[in-house]
Amino acid sequence: MDLQTSIKTCFNKYAIFSGRASRSEFWWFFLFGILGGIIAAIIDVMIFGYSIEVTGPIGWIFTIVIFLPSFAVGARRLHDTDKTGWWQLLWITIIGGIIVIIWQATMGEKKKNRYGPPVKK
Repeated sequence: MDLQTSIKTCFNKYAIFSGRASRSEFWWFFLFGILGGIIAAIIDVMIFGYSIEVTGPIGWIFTIVIFLPSFAVGARRLHDTDKTGWWQLLWITIIGGIIVIIWQATMGEKKKNRYGPPVKK
């Protein structure tokens, strides 16, 4: 899966927390979130005159738009490793965030699990 396909898939499954997501789908969307945040910050600084330390209106709009699909694809990614999406709450702690990153980078199960059949890479 490439960047464009990942973005399209994640927005088509905007708030769908069921099923499974491949590593490429998750990580390409993650990259999109980072790049979009950087571009939004640049627009806020250049056009609206905000300081780089302050989130401006474009940054907030981008954050709100990407918030739900980011959690949805995160849950589907954890489902691919046969873990519940609720484990994302570990992001509240620093150590827990590291564990979630490791799980999201782990190869998914190649057979059907309780969350559905394996995703096609």
